[in-house]
Amino acid sequence: MGAVGLFYVGAVLFLNGLMILGKVDAKAAAVFNLFVGAMQVITPTYLIFTAGGDPNTILNASGIYLFGFTYLYVGITLLANLDSTGVGWFSLFVAAAALGYSFVNYRIFGDGPFAVIWLYWAFLWFLFFLLLGLKWEGLTAYTGWVTTIQGIVTAAIPAFLIMSGYWRNPTAITIALAAFGVVMAVGLWPLTHPRPHEVGARPGAPVARHP
Repeated sequence: MGAVGLFYVGAVLFLNGLMILGKVDAKAAAVFNLFVGAMQVITPTYLIFTAGGDPNTILNASGIYLFGFTYLYVGITLLANLDSTGVGWFSLFVAAAALGYSFVNYRIFGDGPFAVIWLYWAFLWFLFFLLLGLKWEGLTAYTGWVTTIQGIVTAAIPAFLIMSGYWRNPTAITIALAAFGVVMAVGLWPLTHPRPHEVGARPGAPVARHP
């Protein structure tokens, strides 16, 4: 994924995380989703058309569509006040695909850091499936914080380091990302999981909100 596009993926994930947490109006966030979604569809289309048939370039660019279609889908869903289940079930597809792109980055491209980052994204989109597709309201706060943090850790910071020439020592970055991912996933749970006595707090409780 191009570093510039990745940087704005970080921005939209950060904004969407705050929206899930109730800090940003949904329709206001929808507009930015449309901006970034359009960019993440135009960019891979250009890369594929100018790839000269190179399979690795096409393969690498193809993953960007997962983000572009997600953000366009979210933006339209919010503006049209549609039910979130479509986005949720599409997110399950994205989560499964992200596992494949993680393997591809590790085995074909030899890119350890982005192999781990794709695992982050697989986890995040699976949370979107649980929250938006299955309506597990108890995951709202957890998903919101994971989304916000991932926007910074998996996109904004890596993109800025790549653009500025400081994305170095991939082995150390891979280990650091893997360690932080585990700490984030485990550490946020007790901080965000609702107490049993709270109404609608348990996972599986219906949710009537949009992404």
